[in-house]
Order: sequence, then structure tokens, then C-alpha cells
Amino acid sequence: VQLQASGGGLVQAGGSLRLSCAASGRTVSNHHMGWFRQAPGKDRDFVAAINWSGRITELADSVQGRFTISRDNAKNTVYLQMNGLKPEDTAVYYCAASAGTSRYSDINTYISWGQGTLVTVSS
Repeated sequence: VQLQASGGGLVQAGGSLRLSCAASGRTVSNHHMGWFRQAPGKDRDFVAAINWSGRITELADSVQGRFTISRDNAKNTVYLQMNGLKPEDTAVYYCAASAGTSRYSDINTYISWGQGTLVTVSS
């Protein structure tokens, strides 16, 4: 499956962005999906995940109350709504498809990755 992330950009602190991850090649409706981010010089970190049906979500502590993950299986697309953005949210954001385990925050369980979209939050 090919994943294409989009929606990144430059935003002021306190602003909002919505990232999209469009899948092609085959359906991701039976995959748990996740968002990760990587700031310059740092490891790629878990941000959010959603199970295949959309009924279960998991968020990193650092984004709880500000970010929301959702999916539209009919459109083969996953979203990350980011509100209340902070300069420390600046990173390249990647979407990924899981191999199917419920260890949503474990980067090693993700088997397909998009190319990333840059989010820059100015103070």
C-alpha cells in the first residue's frame, strides 16, 4: 500500500492544521493506522493511532486534548486534526499502516510508511 501524507505547513502558535493520509494500491480499512513525527536530530516518535474500525484511538501524552485522529474507510484516508499547536510540535509528520497488533504506539509494528509532511509552528 502507498501512503501519501499532506496538509502540513507553517502556522503560528495556537493555530490549527489538519493532516491527511491517503492510501492507494489497496484498502487500509483492515489496518490500524498511526501518525508519528520526527523533529530535526531526534527520533521518530508516536503521536496518534486509530484502530481499523475507528472505535479505538490512542494519543501521545504530549498531544492529548489538542490532537484528534480519525479515519474515513470509504475514502481510504486517515486524518490528524491538530489544534492549539505549539513550537515543540514542529516536525515532519508521517502516517503509517500497522501490521495488525494492538501495540499502537510501537513503531516497530508499522509496515508501510508515507513520505512525511512538514509542520512548522512559529512562536
